Amino acid sequence: MTDLRSPEGLQAALDRSPFQHFLGIEVEHLDLEAPRIDFRLPFQPSLARQAGDDQLHGGVLASLIDIAGDYVLAVQLGYFVPTIDLRTDYLRPSRGTVRASAEIVRCGRSVGVADVTVFDGGDRKVAVGRCLYATRTP
Repeated sequence: MTDLRSPEGLQAALDRSPFQHFLGIEVEHLDLEAPRIDFRLPFQPSLARQAGDDQLHGGVLASLIDIAGDYVLAVQLGYFVPTIDLRTDYLRPSRGTVRASAEIVRCGRSVGVADVTVFDGGDRKVAVGRCLYATRTP
């Protein structure tokens, strides 16, 4: 079992998933008290909205938001949870590498809620998301 309460353990879990590994998501910071996790998603041409562009595809941002929300709840619960609902609001085009910050809004017996904010390299908000997950013990 992976230690989900350390940056190294979280990174190992990310790297085990083929899709998450393909995206190249990196754990940047873990605050166990909040809990809050900051992730970094380095830009790759394969993630671009259009060939030859440096704008990330919206689906990549939505995936990052969903993954970040799942991981911050996993830190609290000790296991990963399935998504019930995901809302993503795109605020501006995201160019280049982005950072996502995930925090728990509520972690109940049956439902968990996480908010995720995505920032560009200039620390401007490019997207926000609210994620709902089924938290019952697997």
